[in-house]
Amino acid sequence: MSKRAGFTINHLGIHVHDLAAMKDFYTRAFDFTVTDEGPLPTEAGPVNIVFLSRSPQTHHQLALIQARPEKVEFNVVNQISFLADSLETLLASYKKLVVEEGRVARSLSHGNALSFYIHDPEGNRLELFWNTPWYVVQPMVELMDFNQSPEVLLAQAEAHARTLPGFKPREAWVAEMAERMGVGAGTGAGVVPGVGVA
Repeated sequence: MSKRAGFTINHLGIHVHDLAAMKDFYTRAFDFTVTDEGPLPTEAGPVNIVFLSRSPQTHHQLALIQARPEKVEFNVVNQISFLADSLETLLASYKKLVVEEGRVARSLSHGNALSFYIHDPEGNRLELFWNTPWYVVQPMVELMDFNQSPEVLLAQAEAHARTLPGFKPREAWVAEMAERMGVGAGTGAGVVPGVGVA
């Protein structure tokens, strides 16, 4: 099977009120690097924009644009999700952002991922997650205590996942999806390092 031709998710941009506060939050919380910043000409006049990336191969994975209206009745952004490279990284971020900085969080298992949800300074919901080594039928939510060691947390998550419909190794699910999509299982189509959706 060959890699599917087409597009992969690469970056996103969000309108913000306080550019300095949002820039500070995303560079601290996720270790983004500012790759460029400055005024962007628009039909309504110039607006300031900051480009952020965690990959030297990608100019920006996140763009912050200082053009959010004063009053927004409904935020259509359901969530912005960040994939951790390990469970240890996820729990270290939880300790930093929730335990030490006091942010309100909801921590849980989706069966196929362990996640915690917080909000950025302007109320956008963020998911920080790590993929577990297995799959279960989605959607699935089970509250979890992230104030535990990685070993204990993972054992609890696995014990619960084994009771759920569709439990199987992640590799088996990936192979099934690759066949369904008509791509090779190891192509990584659609994956952006450091940015993902659970």
